[in-house]
Amino acid sequence: MTNNIYILIIAALLDYLIGDPWGWPHPVQIMGWVISQFTKLSQRLCHNSLTQRIAGVVLGIVLIIGSGIFGYFIIQSARWLHPLLGIALESILLASCFALKSLRAAAIAVLQPLTAKHLEEARNILRNYVGRDTQNLSEPEILRAVLETVTENATDGVMAPLFYAIVGLFVPVVGPAPFALAYKASSTLDSMVGYREAPYTYLGWFSARLEDYLTWLPCRLTVMTLALLSGKPLHVWRICHRDAVTDPSPNSGWSECAYAAILSVQMGGTNWYSGIAKQKPLLGDAIYPITPTSIYNALQLTRYSFLLWLVVAIAIFLILLNR
Repeated sequence: MTNNIYILIIAALLDYLIGDPWGWPHPVQIMGWVISQFTKLSQRLCHNSLTQRIAGVVLGIVLIIGSGIFGYFIIQSARWLHPLLGIALESILLASCFALKSLRAAAIAVLQPLTAKHLEEARNILRNYVGRDTQNLSEPEILRAVLETVTENATDGVMAPLFYAIVGLFVPVVGPAPFALAYKASSTLDSMVGYREAPYTYLGWFSARLEDYLTWLPCRLTVMTLALLSGKPLHVWRICHRDAVTDPSPNSGWSECAYAAILSVQMGGTNWYSGIAKQKPLLGDAIYPITPTSIYNALQLTRYSFLLWLVVAIAIFLILLNR
């Protein structure tokens, strides 16, 4: 069970130092392939809302539980070959569930050409990370898009996987990586099929709802952590209770709003998707404009939150271990 501590620390260091190396295989790629193949099959076989809903339930349960079980057996096989190999493999798998470095790299990839006034290049790069239309975005709108992406993914890409890894830390037979992989599968499902629009309206409903439920607690804990780190918790909580509840998502609005309150900026507004305008709720007060510094500060807040959870989890683990 003590090995779980080392695995969590090594995984955090790997993500901080290396992140996701370009071109290396990644568990999300396998998850994405399974989702894609299942989606094609269900579209051929399921021709009404009921059968599509059932297919969505099957997809969600099988992929989420299957990812955790598959990860567990791979790790156990490596441990059977050599204990150190098991630790190394689980650390790498767990590190792949954290997106702290890759989130920062994505933001920098857009900010570098933007600060150099290469607006078209920044728009083209941003297209890789957001679902909205980017071809006509102004500089302030690009900055808003980057900040919204960074602050939304701070929960489901960084803090929620860490939360489930910490849960696994206290489950000696399973360990942190299978729990984090299971959550990562849920997050991947939501990003690929969790849409209200066709053809995912019925197929993706279960995945979208389940991801909302799985993210709810780590999201609130993240908001509380950010509020404490900001030194103005009551202000952050007041703004979140005022604005986050207006967002249709039960989680992303809270995550974005917490950062908006701390940074004294405003997110939300009109976004365009395939030429169709959609109005997002306004989150926070526009006391200051969004700048590259705002984005770097948001990334730093996420890093501090990650480190705080890591330290607290290790401390609690060691206290319980020595009782």
